[in-house]
Amino acid sequence: MTHDPLTPKTRKAALTDHLRAGILTLEYHPGSDLDEVALCDRFGLSRTPVREVFRDLDGMGYLELRENKGARVAALSHTTLRDFFLVAPMIYSAILRMAARNATSVQIGKLKQAQEAFTAALRQGSGAERALSNNAFHEITGEMAHNVYLVPSFHRLLIDHARIGMTFYQPRNRQMADNLAEASAQHDAIIAAIEVGDEEAAAALAEAHWALSRNEIERFVLPVPLDLELGEDQVGGGAS
Repeated sequence: MTHDPLTPKTRKAALTDHLRAGILTLEYHPGSDLDEVALCDRFGLSRTPVREVFRDLDGMGYLELRENKGARVAALSHTTLRDFFLVAPMIYSAILRMAARNATSVQIGKLKQAQEAFTAALRQGSGAERALSNNAFHEITGEMAHNVYLVPSFHRLLIDHARIGMTFYQPRNRQMADNLAEASAQHDAIIAAIEVGDEEAAAALAEAHWALSRNEIERFVLPVPLDLELGEDQVGGGAS
């Protein structure tokens, strides 16, 4: 029998990473039920650690736990979308302002590495790889902000921004490709503003960065019969 080099702890971490990435990139559809037994078998875990992962991801906003019904992927409803478009520019602006104020040199180095990964994904990565690398970039700005009130909301926002914005990372025309190039240039400008501690410039860049993806996201979301796209439970539907 082949020895399994992975400990239960590392298998549990692998399950967490798998579900997070799968949810962000729509491998797991918003509102869909998770097959607990299949995940146990796939990752070599009993139900107890799998349910612990579910609880952790529920607390982070990736999943929804329902009594006697198991776990499902967090849904996207019209209410969610309305709230998302309302608060996204405010939260992004506040996060980058605080990042410029609080970032350490180590964090700035991590952000530069994340930007290198993002530009590499733009050159030759898939839509999912682009979305995940962009998400990683912005997660680091949240670490930089280091604010007990802002960061949890920011992390929740990033989950839905990645899901809603998956279309942005699969350019269908020259304009969308140009927008991706501009997004990368804005990342570079964000790094520069944070590195010199320019809070005003960082906040302004956050608003410009949000505006760049907003129109494409709205064109993707609004014309679609959202309940057909995203499954059960939405009144009027949801989207990503």
